[in-house]
Amino acid sequence: MAPWSRRQQPAVASLAAVCSRSVASKTPVGFTGVGNMGKFLDAREQVVTSPADVAEKADRIITVLPTSIDAIEAYSGANGILKKVKKGSLLIDSSTIDPMVLKELAKEVEKMGAVFMDAPVSGGVGAARSGNLMFMVGGVAEEFAAAAQQLLGYVGSNVACCGAAGSGQAAKICNNLLLAISMTGTAEAMNLGIRLGLDPKLWAKILNMSSGRCWSSDTYNPVPGVTDGVPSAANLSGWIQNNTQG
Repeated sequence: MAPWSRRQQPAVASLAAVCSRSVASKTPVGFTGVGNMGKFLDAREQVVTSPADVAEKADRIITVLPTSIDAIEAYSGANGILKKVKKGSLLIDSSTIDPMVLKELAKEVEKMGAVFMDAPVSGGVGAARSGNLMFMVGGVAEEFAAAAQQLLGYVGSNVACCGAAGSGQAAKICNNLLLAISMTGTAEAMNLGIRLGLDPKLWAKILNMSSGRCWSSDTYNPVPGVTDGVPSAANLSGWIQNNTQG
């Protein structure tokens, strides 16, 4: 089976929930810590109080945490997933954190007789809403093909197996490095054009029809008023102006 999956279905998740939506083996799917990208609660989901409770009710769990410390707590803490995880469960962490932490978590999960994969995600809130997230997966190839690929395909249009546990996180970190570089370049180019008298929207349109076009310029433009539904359009104008005039 090819290491890619392409699907178009909406993402559904909540802070700590068990979803009865049927996927793959018809078993419930648990979600823990999905934050902004998981505000799509519906009647088929049951909210619970801790990661351990999620593990008790679901044998397929996806976690998305903001930091390495949060991930460790969610899995190994007093009320963590590993306190009640069932043998054979599939645990997928989609946080963007330290690859070494994920490798250690994989070892702990394996000791409990469960399967662990890291699957950091790219695309942001907009892609989560449309079901077009990109998952970069690290883990055993056979398990990826047997279970993770189809499951993640329900919330992402692209799912890639990158290698052993931790390799998905490595891919995400490298992607974020390139994004940071392109975003910095886009901000500098937009700022220079504006200082030279160009209208921001017109300059962005020209840029996006030229060789300098990139995701940062056409989808996530950092200049307020140029692109709707991005951070620069949501009460960040003061910060951006202060940091582009220096």
